[in-house]
Amino acid sequence: MSSEAEAGTPITGRDYYTTMSHFYRGELGRALVWRQRLDATTNWAILAATGVITFALGSENVSHIVFMLANMLVFLLLIIEGRRYRYYDAYRARVRILEAHFLVPVVTDQDAILQGDWRNVLAEDLLIPSFKMGKREAIGRRINQNYCWIFLVILAAHIIKLFIHSTHASTFSGFIRALSSDQPLPQPLYWAVLVGFYALLVYLYLIGRRPKGFAGEFSRRAPNPHSWTL
Repeated sequence: MSSEAEAGTPITGRDYYTTMSHFYRGELGRALVWRQRLDATTNWAILAATGVITFALGSENVSHIVFMLANMLVFLLLIIEGRRYRYYDAYRARVRILEAHFLVPVVTDQDAILQGDWRNVLAEDLLIPSFKMGKREAIGRRINQNYCWIFLVILAAHIIKLFIHSTHASTFSGFIRALSSDQPLPQPLYWAVLVGFYALLVYLYLIGRRPKGFAGEFSRRAPNPHSWTL
């Protein structure tokens, strides 16, 4: 076998661009599939919260402990969505590498922009796929983007139920007493779970608000929006 055959046939410019174009389409398709899965999980959380709120506000005899169960159910869906978001972010990172280092030079017709170690970074990620963010960060970002509003709606419905179905919630002390009554858990356990849960949400929310350094998501206004009036 000749040394040329052992070295392999070099990829020509046309073959390179064709391969990279198909690779970009494939990675974009993967990212879109995981993005759709994120929307599905969010829809499940909204439907679950809506059903529990409707059930709880529909009768005075329903214990407000159901709002805690609603929070637990939505939080479970949040964990599932955080896992899906990590997959979406991993494929989105590949798409952004190709857009920034492959498509931009093609659009601007400047090969000099093709620089840096992005090819080796992308090749290493293809050989050894890895997540680009941790679990807590992924969950925190989904809380910032969607789930904070769902938890706030559940909390607002909880407060509304206490004012509607309790005669002692007009004062602060009466509201606290109504909040801890009409539920089957011991008082210390109930308050520990309630306070601990919302403290966990605040902690994850703050983690999700940290600067990420990941480009590619719509997070700012265009510097020259008038140029986009097509």
